[in-house]
Amino acid sequence: MNYPFPSGAPDLARSFLDRLQTGYDTFRVTRRERRSRVDVTIQPVREIRPLTSADVPLVFVTHNDAVLLNAFIQHYRQLGVTRFICVDDVSTDGTREALLNEPDVDAWTSPVRFGEARRGRNWRENLFSRYGLDRWYLNVDSDEFLVYDDCFSQPLPSLIRTLEAQNLKRMAAPMLDMYPKLSEVGARPFSVDKPWQFSRYFDGDSYVSTIKKRGVSVRGGPRGRKFGEGNELIKYPLIYWDRTCLFGSSLHQPLPYSRNFPSVWGAILHFKFFANYKAKITEAAEGKQHYNSSEHYQKMMDVLHREGEIDFSYGQSIRYDGPQQLIDRGFMTKINFLS
Repeated sequence: MNYPFPSGAPDLARSFLDRLQTGYDTFRVTRRERRSRVDVTIQPVREIRPLTSADVPLVFVTHNDAVLLNAFIQHYRQLGVTRFICVDDVSTDGTREALLNEPDVDAWTSPVRFGEARRGRNWRENLFSRYGLDRWYLNVDSDEFLVYDDCFSQPLPSLIRTLEAQNLKRMAAPMLDMYPKLSEVGARPFSVDKPWQFSRYFDGDSYVSTIKKRGVSVRGGPRGRKFGEGNELIKYPLIYWDRTCLFGSSLHQPLPYSRNFPSVWGAILHFKFFANYKAKITEAAEGKQHYNSSEHYQKMMDVLHREGEIDFSYGQSIRYDGPQQLIDRGFMTKINFLS
């Protein structure tokens, strides 16, 4: 499979043997996960209300993301989110105070850090259980902005109805790492209404995609091109969570694996490299809460120490111009919404 899609749609054809292997891996890993499952403690910062059947909940994890938080909440409200459910991982930059200023935000804390909670997976599973199974959730981080076909006219309830009509329980969305061109960087804003007004660019052709037994894999982007990283970019930010679901060893390959081959794709604009990226990289490298003790952040720190900046731009950098552009270029699929 090529990504972006040359024909505008993914070719996810799989043989009977492929599907059989997927089913066996689901059985094996689910059994292991349930045997070794360890719940982590989380506490609400203030009283929470149960969800209603009409709510569109979003679960996210944040740490010191006050710069993006207002834009994040406004973006997802525009898409139709009615409740934000957040675990704040010991923020010290005013993030928690900002969360508590929003009436539609449920803020939670935990005595363990992000890494101890299996990079947040245990927190998310705990929250899904508390707020209710057998319903749709958005599941993202505070620097991830989901877009999909006609997303500002067709809100999430419309998208969910369309997925259900196709018997889909997830929507795939690769992360497109957004970055500024250093030649265009002037004054660094403290906050902006839309973060793509600052980090405007994404890679046009640096991706490697494959179909595996646990789902689709998309790797590459600027981190792969610049640092040789093999970071998995695929996520399933819109997910129907029931008692068969677990995150297993990765957010990028949730169980059951048979649901990880959907025909409807959006994209996640990922703002790891926003105006405050130097401070975020430094904090992540020193905190060692990410994969393999934040090894890939250490590589970025080396470049910052040598050069003072990280220039991610190259000849195929594309300036972001909205969701339709991503459809036209094969990064997302056209969606035939129900009338």
